[in-house]
Amino acid sequence: QLQASGGGLVQAGGSLRLSCAASGFRLGAYAVGWFRQAPGKEREAVSCITSSGGSTYLADSVKGRYTISRDNAKNTIYLQMNNLKPEDTGLYYCAATLLAHLRARVDNWGQGTQVTVSS
Repeated sequence: QLQASGGGLVQAGGSLRLSCAASGFRLGAYAVGWFRQAPGKEREAVSCITSSGGSTYLADSVKGRYTISRDNAKNTIYLQMNNLKPEDTGLYYCAATLLAHLRARVDNWGQGTQVTVSS
């Protein structure tokens, strides 16, 4: 099970840190990351990181503002979001896969955490 937290309401330019804790399995064996879904839009991959942490992916829209990290000892991943924009608003989901790259297939979905950025 993946449990996401850290969402909330923030003004444009502000920051939030999302966390996603895994229970029942060892997250270190998985590639993990975050997707988001804005109202009326499809779910999109925001950021991913391989099981070793050696490779990361960031969507063009969040490069330079978001940072993904993982702490395998705590079985947790994080998404630091800075300089937030209203278009970052959406439901953020954490996810995991046993494949090398999360965008190829998701094996586990967490519940979403809402991020709302006001202008």
